[in-house]
Amino acid sequence: MSESKLWYLVCYDIRDPKRWRKAFKLLKGYGSSLQYSIFRCRLAKRELERMRWELEIILDEEDSLMIIGLCRHCVLRLVDKNSSVQWLEKEPHFHIS
Repeated sequence: MSESKLWYLVCYDIRDPKRWRKAFKLLKGYGSSLQYSIFRCRLAKRELERMRWELEIILDEEDSLMIIGLCRHCVLRLVDKNSSVQWLEKEPHFHIS
């Protein structure tokens, strides 16, 4: 059985443009950019831990990182304006007969 995935908002403030570009490229592999320093990622727990580990290598002490986990109920209550982003993704359903 596969791990369940949850939505996460990843927000960062990176002061060095070189480190910012590295973090941006890394996060593009995990999710989609909502704004320049805000990503939405749908991750399993292992993927989340790997992403955090990879970001720790890039970030410096002066940089900030915030990862916000969103439960299914939170996702249903999201309000967005002028956005075509779909937050709900159906879980794959398997039928064994």
